[in-house]
Amino acid sequence: MELSEHIKTANVEDVTLKRPFHPALRGTLCVTSHHLLFSDRKDEASWQLLILLRNIDAIEKRAVGSSGTITIKCKDLLVLQLEIPGMEECLNIASSIEALSSLESVTEMYPFFYRPSHLTLQGPWGLSSTEQYYKQTERLWERWRVSTVNSDYSVCPSYPSAVIVPREVADDMLIRSARFRQGGRFPVLSYCHHRNGMVIMRSSQPLTGANKKRCKEDELLLQAVIDGSKLGYVIDLRSTQQAQQARMTGGGFESKSCYSHWKRIHRHQERGKVVQESLIKLVEACSDPSHSVDRWLSKLENSKWLSHVHSALSTAGLVVECVERDGHSVLVHGSEGTDSTLLVSSLAQLILDPASRTVTGFLSLLEREWIQAGHPFQQRCAHSAYSHARLKQECPSFLLLLDCVWQVWRQFPLALEFSEALLLRLAQEAYASNYGTFLCNSEQERCAAGVKESTHCLFQSLMKSDIEEQYLNPLYEPTDLAIWPSVHPQSLQLWTGLFLRWTDYAQNMVEAREEVWSIVKEHRERAGPDRTNNTLSTHCDTLTPFENLMDELTIL
Repeated sequence: MELSEHIKTANVEDVTLKRPFHPALRGTLCVTSHHLLFSDRKDEASWQLLILLRNIDAIEKRAVGSSGTITIKCKDLLVLQLEIPGMEECLNIASSIEALSSLESVTEMYPFFYRPSHLTLQGPWGLSSTEQYYKQTERLWERWRVSTVNSDYSVCPSYPSAVIVPREVADDMLIRSARFRQGGRFPVLSYCHHRNGMVIMRSSQPLTGANKKRCKEDELLLQAVIDGSKLGYVIDLRSTQQAQQARMTGGGFESKSCYSHWKRIHRHQERGKVVQESLIKLVEACSDPSHSVDRWLSKLENSKWLSHVHSALSTAGLVVECVERDGHSVLVHGSEGTDSTLLVSSLAQLILDPASRTVTGFLSLLEREWIQAGHPFQQRCAHSAYSHARLKQECPSFLLLLDCVWQVWRQFPLALEFSEALLLRLAQEAYASNYGTFLCNSEQERCAAGVKESTHCLFQSLMKSDIEEQYLNPLYEPTDLAIWPSVHPQSLQLWTGLFLRWTDYAQNMVEAREEVWSIVKEHRERAGPDRTNNTLSTHCDTLTPFENLMDELTIL
């Protein structure tokens, strides 16, 4: 079926558009295969609104006499209202939007048709590959190697074709280990610390089952990880009870008797439906301006969203403590290893690794730990907070990561090269994008669909100098130290830039922030490249939030 066949009415005149911060406008509404276009058509310099249909999360229809009203609720939390003359036209427009906003075929989606003039389909796709990352990380060369055992994705469908593993572990051992791990996600390297060579590994749960099965190859693989070290830590992202229950359904955990040099710590992370419902409750609270302050704070607390932020940051802090302070390697996993595992490993790297705090490094981290590592974006981001559809596999794991990064950015205003604007852009692109970066659920699916050959990469676009500049943090001062975010309740705040984005409060904050940034840039231009006394203090081993920063902010 051609996409155009979904369009029952292509154009409607005299439509009234109501949107936040602006007076109502009357104009023409057009529906195309991938966009909803509104134009006031007053003169040659007419104003236009272009909405990617994939960005529409839900629509609500209402009859008003002989006319109809459509309320459009977008995945980026924007809410629009269209008043359409003629009930038949209203129903046709609504039906067309519903069909075209929920296309299931990847190759019918807009990234396969998007052709910007500043990008070309020729050349490499993405910022880096596993092989390139290994080649650039000299500290890996002695004890680690790149394995292509998964080159045809038969060992692990959700892993990339190449992974980094201990040098002494042969590919046949990896295959046997994969059979012992859920979904084939055997332990692979995520990060090697530049200070002491300790590593963060990630995997899925072992399939020990009720009979307490074991896999000698899996045990040897993990032993090779800590070769020369007395101890490693397994950070299990489930409660002890959940891990025990998993054995009854074929899953399990690393027992002390089989993994004698690994100490297991359980740090429960909610996932799946629980986190999605938390997002829905939070957005519902933020979308209703009629609440009193007490009522609003109660609904915010009941959503438990900030509890998930606290849990993720505190667990990442535990991983960092094991690696940085105690000098031990860590294996992180939950059940499947595609959500909470990636969340915690990514945050730990942001805290530990100064390279991950640059624009290039952060985008490369996302590419390596989320895109290539097999986070199922198409399933998790199928709907946002407004959809009336029954929840299937939706979960805002990536959005939770961005919120946690924002908390770090807010607590350490000098430590990250990128600004909040980049996080907001990524939050929007993950749910609806012109680019192919967040399409599909794994590298295998992207290869089968021809994503790299037929779409553009968002991260490469963001690295264009004229585009990158708008996402830079003018306060940025690089430091080699670890940054330790506070997880005290008073230190974690609602991400107003996202969740109150379409309110007057957020608009005022954006304007104030832009003014501050312009003042900072002007100051730095006057100070020149040789300015002194405005770099981060390095008299301590690590940085903690707000400490060592007040003098810098006073100077700036």
